[in-house]
Amino acid sequence: MEKRPFPTHVGIIMDGNGRWAKAHNVPRVMGHNAGMQSMKKIVIASSNLGVKYLTVYAFSTENWKRSTEEVNGIFNLIVKYVNSELEELDENNVHINIFGEYDMLPKASVDAIDKMVGRLHDNDGLVFNIALNYGGRDEILRSVKELARECAEEGRDPSELTEDDISAHLYSGSARFDVPDPDLIIRTSGEERMSNFLTWQAAYSELMFTDTLWPDFTPEEYREMLEAYADRDRRFGGRKEAK
Repeated sequence: MEKRPFPTHVGIIMDGNGRWAKAHNVPRVMGHNAGMQSMKKIVIASSNLGVKYLTVYAFSTENWKRSTEEVNGIFNLIVKYVNSELEELDENNVHINIFGEYDMLPKASVDAIDKMVGRLHDNDGLVFNIALNYGGRDEILRSVKELARECAEEGRDPSELTEDDISAHLYSGSARFDVPDPDLIIRTSGEERMSNFLTWQAAYSELMFTDTLWPDFTPEEYREMLEAYADRDRRFGGRKEAK
């Protein structure tokens, strides 16, 4: 079988920070800090390996159920990440989108995110999407509500709506660079479920799972998974013609 290229768009469910912290007998926020270091390495690796779009699941709408201490620690790490990485991200021509209602975060986090998004807005290299206070079903509901409002205001017949209309109103469709559906979604830590991540966009994504906890996920293992993806035969519901 002819080898296919690396994926254009990779989505990653970064799972296992808490278990990594428990295994190392440190506070959970230290696990998230270690996870942030891993994320930095994967962003660089993605750019070097020719991945054009990278979407990571940083904080879900369900993560608010965690302890106040852990949630606040995650938000503080956002500020830390922006302050420490903004210059390098800009130098590497990275463009950042935020998928999710991040305005619900603490003001310091919102201000840091706004600073980052604004600074990198004109870059056209790796498109790095951070799913933050994000849920796949919530994203679809938000899209449908916007379409319903537009139909009412413009007198459009809802029966004429298409899948493309919904896609265009998702975070991925309304970004400055229209983000294609992910070719590959990776989940670390041994769990094998999607957890409300890119629910609409992932309809035909290839899925890969690894037992490696996210802080231990290396660029080398990442490359191996991209190489494994390149060997897969994607048919999108069709069938391969017999020769």
